[in-house]
Amino acid sequence: MSFIRTRVANGVGEIILDRPKALNALDQTMVDDMFVVLKDWVGDPQVQSVLVTSASDRAFCAGGDIRAIRDAALAGDHASVTRYFSAEYELDQLVADFPKPYIALIDGPALGGGLGISVHGEVRVVSEKAMIAMPETAIGFMPDVGSTYFLPRLPAGVGLWLGLTGARVHGSDAVAIGLATHHVPSAEFGGLADDIRSGMPLAQALSGRTETVSGTSLPLAKIAEYFSDDPVAAIVGGLRGAVGDDWAAQTVAQLDAASPTSLVVTAALIELGARSTLDECLERELHAAEQITRTPDFAEGVRAVLVDKDRNPAFSPAELADVDLELVTRIIG
Repeated sequence: MSFIRTRVANGVGEIILDRPKALNALDQTMVDDMFVVLKDWVGDPQVQSVLVTSASDRAFCAGGDIRAIRDAALAGDHASVTRYFSAEYELDQLVADFPKPYIALIDGPALGGGLGISVHGEVRVVSEKAMIAMPETAIGFMPDVGSTYFLPRLPAGVGLWLGLTGARVHGSDAVAIGLATHHVPSAEFGGLADDIRSGMPLAQALSGRTETVSGTSLPLAKIAEYFSDDPVAAIVGGLRGAVGDDWAAQTVAQLDAASPTSLVVTAALIELGARSTLDECLERELHAAEQITRTPDFAEGVRAVLVDKDRNPAFSPAELADVDLELVTRIIG
């Protein structure tokens, strides 16, 4: 059984994510199947563009199948962990390099691995129901799928803010900061998809449906002020000192819920990614993923958020000041 469906008609190859019970979380089979399909379509003259959609109205893609990764790591099956991340990152690179228009319609949550199969593509259409986030630090992991390449290329401080806090970006805000290219009302998504499937030129299909994004609800000035190039401890200290600022207090709470080790690793990876190519970032992320999945924080974070769902992880160390910098160096490579 495959959790993706495909069809080719009118010059359009469509990949439909169809694992609704898991909110389309990408398991090994989905990653492998998508790669084979896209690789075949590169040279297929019947496919002039690619459309990626979800069969469910609940989500575009909830990320990678991180529970399965935890199970493998706990069993000492590190070869399976490497195989998964190697295949996933190879798929992300293929999306980025795809020589034909690649269109993702995001009408719901797109988390972690869901960004790997969308943000690297040429066209990313979001609705007001779209919710984009990289929530990995809360599970003792770090932002991956090439995010250490695209996050530092967002407006000042935004990438570090998203990567450290796991903050959620909705609808038109994703267009405003560059994670999406077009905003279309959810009610128009069915018609948009049908027009694209019919072979209608994309610009024509989008015409009359795209809403102009003239601003953002995100506090970009505050994000730029607090999420500079300072060490994570300095960022947290600055936010704690913002007495009476509700946004700062909420942001501190998000950081306090994350693994301190993951925060330091994430900041370092994003800093390195700012001066690296995508393939260099993916190679660095693969090494980091192999290493960080062996740490107790990863097993504990996934347990707390995805397995027992008590949202009360016991990370070790519990404080930024106690993070083992030698371990951070080994994770980053």
